[in-house]
Amino acid sequence: MRRFVVAFVAGCWTLQQQSTLPQPHGLRLGAMLLALCAIGMALRGRRLPVMLQALALAALAFAIAFCWAAWRAELRLREWLPVVLEARDLDVRGVVSGLPSQTATGTRFAFTVEASAGSDPPLPRRVILNWRDAPPELRPGQRFTLTLRLRRPRGLANPFGFDYAYWLLAQGYGATGYVRRALGPPQDAAGERLAWRIEARRAAVRDHLRAALPAGARYGAVLVALVIGDQRGIEASDWQLFRRTGVSHLVAISGLHITMVAGMAAAFTGLLWRHSFGLGGYLRRPLPLWLPARQAALAMAVATALGYGMLAGMQIPALRTVAMLCVAAVAVWGARAPPASVVLAWAALVALLLDPWAVMLPGFWLSFGAVAVIFFAARPGRDAAIAGRWQRLRAALAAAARTQWAVTIGLVPLTLLLFGQVSVVSPFANALAIPVVSLLVTPLALLGAALPLWLAVPVMAVAHFAMQGLAAVLQWFSMLPGAMWEAASAGPVALLLAALGVALQVAPVASARLRRHGALLMLPMLVARGPPVADGQFRAVMFDVGQGTAVLVRTRTHALLYDTGPGYASGSSAGAQVVVPLLRAEGVTRLDHLMVSHEDIDHAGGVADIVGTVDVVARSTGAPAGHPLLGAHHPEAGPAEWSPCAAGQQWQWDGVRFAVLHPLPEQSQQAAIASNARSCVLRVDAAAHSLLLTGDIGVAQERALIGRLPTGALRADVLVVAHHGSATSSGADWIEAVGPAAAVFQLGYGNRYRHPNAEVWERFGRAGILRYRTDETGAVTMDTARADYTLSMFRQAELRYWRERPPAPR
Repeated sequence: MRRFVVAFVAGCWTLQQQSTLPQPHGLRLGAMLLALCAIGMALRGRRLPVMLQALALAALAFAIAFCWAAWRAELRLREWLPVVLEARDLDVRGVVSGLPSQTATGTRFAFTVEASAGSDPPLPRRVILNWRDAPPELRPGQRFTLTLRLRRPRGLANPFGFDYAYWLLAQGYGATGYVRRALGPPQDAAGERLAWRIEARRAAVRDHLRAALPAGARYGAVLVALVIGDQRGIEASDWQLFRRTGVSHLVAISGLHITMVAGMAAAFTGLLWRHSFGLGGYLRRPLPLWLPARQAALAMAVATALGYGMLAGMQIPALRTVAMLCVAAVAVWGARAPPASVVLAWAALVALLLDPWAVMLPGFWLSFGAVAVIFFAARPGRDAAIAGRWQRLRAALAAAARTQWAVTIGLVPLTLLLFGQVSVVSPFANALAIPVVSLLVTPLALLGAALPLWLAVPVMAVAHFAMQGLAAVLQWFSMLPGAMWEAASAGPVALLLAALGVALQVAPVASARLRRHGALLMLPMLVARGPPVADGQFRAVMFDVGQGTAVLVRTRTHALLYDTGPGYASGSSAGAQVVVPLLRAEGVTRLDHLMVSHEDIDHAGGVADIVGTVDVVARSTGAPAGHPLLGAHHPEAGPAEWSPCAAGQQWQWDGVRFAVLHPLPEQSQQAAIASNARSCVLRVDAAAHSLLLTGDIGVAQERALIGRLPTGALRADVLVVAHHGSATSSGADWIEAVGPAAAVFQLGYGNRYRHPNAEVWERFGRAGILRYRTDETGAVTMDTARADYTLSMFRQAELRYWRERPPAPR
């Protein structure tokens, strides 16, 4: 069974790496062949040697998983919005089918489409919408007729960045969009489907909890997440705290919480069942004679876990726990005792049969990995014979400490692989957080959800006070020197060595010598560094940040970030979601220079997230001193630390020269001058190749630069086009003066400014310049060498079946 599941996981994972899906007729043929193979193995398998049987079973599982995941993906992609229906007004009738959440731009919610007027081909069944002026009483289960604007699932495409398109595919959403207007009042449809009733119940519980929380409750969103699994209200700064201390797994409905609640329900049910609920004297046949108390308790445990899991939205940790409880309950009901690893394998199989896309999500690997480490490191029966209350308590505490240590060490390779960092203080923070959250905060929050409002208010006040105290201690942990360990993304060899090292570290029978060897095997992954840059050369990553600019330039030992991308309505930014993941993956823990060309939010929106995540040595900008985007959220990055960028500034790193060409010293940081006009212009020169970064300068600044600088001073191999290709920039004389071989347009897909301007786009084309649009190519990476340079495009290099990849460059 375990080998079958491992091969099944590998098959699902392999399908998600494909650039295209198999043809439907090929899938049908493959399914028939697999059926014949399975029949053949069942009839003649026992005549094969044991090794061949195992290999044949693994190959069969791999093929089944590959075909299963491909068939499911084909069905999902068929539901995506047809291109011809994008950006059109569509009258749609449907039902609000998910918890609405408030954002800076309106209310965001899931919507199930039931009918659409005049849309041929048909619309997707499920979509995500934003409603700017949504009615305050909007809730799941309401049927609306709405006029919508939709577009196909699409996300930014960057190395190590979050893939929003894949997330939409995995969640089953066929389009995103916004509401233009409602056509009539809503109708109640919550009772028509079980899923809608569950979502309506979740919304009611959320409203009840919010009403019971103290006014201005700082961690109210955390308490809501512990009850219904809705984490969208938790602030970004809180997530950063939980990640730095390694307790993020507790700030949601985890397997531990479900197991605890199910166990309590089972124990209470078993106790009452044994005594026939106190009615044994009045019954002819007591309840245990109808059904043993143990089996009644099992049934209650499964029912409680299912109910709690559905209330939580049945995310991966909840699904894994519910599946494991169901498998274990069936085994115990049938008087069987399967190994824990078999139970875990069945849970993984159930999870991937329901959701084959989960194999690419961090939650899948961390959830199952943590449980696998606990099972592997367990020491069964060791403390069973200990007598005495205090001795048993001490033994239990020691076992808990061993388990926490095993999970912390065991998840180091996965955590570094997925996030590029691991919390060093995690064992100590979890030693405090696990009992506080699991034994105090979560039970109180659940009790508050069940009690009437007047009783829930004091209960939720105590729960919030406990969470406040825990957060204060976690804050102290997070500020300790070396609280986080960061390492670059390591290769497969280092990952395999680290996995072997972890096994030696947590094995219950490992000697001290083996544990030392295990620690040595983990070193290559712990000290990994990013891809090297040759001396005298540079690597520049022009990110896909939507409508904005962000460029990372690395030399052999230094790094410069030019602009930080836009801030998003959700409160996050391109700095946090796009730039920081690449910095971590490449092992960049310090920026030697952060240059923000000017103060517009599409260039400076990610400053707070950058300076709050990595050390920054020097900062320069063309923005006025004291502008809020340059440090409003991080006082340590105060305005006094930002020096003006000015023409004439230059420096050299590792044989690469950096020169600021604009603005003039008397123009920089002058609020009276338009922000675009004082954008910092930076030229990066290797021995033979150069890059020109231009911010949002206009035609007037271009002409001033041409007139002021000597011939050839503006020449560059690659130009990041000013102002995203706006009509106010990139005049013909400027293009001739720069003479680039390639031009990169950093802009958002379907942006409302209609960038790039058609005339500007054609102007570059007529000059014979290769044109790269980040909305079509994803991130563009320039690598220089002595002889030549290369430009690689993320979408075209990392092909995936769900990711659009138009022909590029043009």
